[in-house]
Amino acid sequence: MKKSAHTPGSVRRLEDIPNVGCAVADELRALGITAPIGLVGRDPWALYAELNARRGFCHDPCLLDTFIAATRFMAGEPARPWWHYTAERKARQAASKD
Repeated sequence: MKKSAHTPGSVRRLEDIPNVGCAVADELRALGITAPIGLVGRDPWALYAELNARRGFCHDPCLLDTFIAATRFMAGEPARPWWHYTAERKARQAASKD
């Protein structure tokens, strides 16, 4: 996880959010999210589904993990590496297949 701002209130650019680099920031901008505040209250699963629909292909699911990390950070949770959320994502995906 890259070093970044320590609190949601101290981030100014998307790239200031932990785990969000230029490529992820570009994907968020493609969804109309141009500032960190735009992630507050957003559903990372819905963002991922919308991005896949807009782009016409399914992105690597690690991007979903990054969206989870970013939205949780902006909701006030501690900064965690994106892979912290991989098990949660996999469990939810497995449960939805049942």
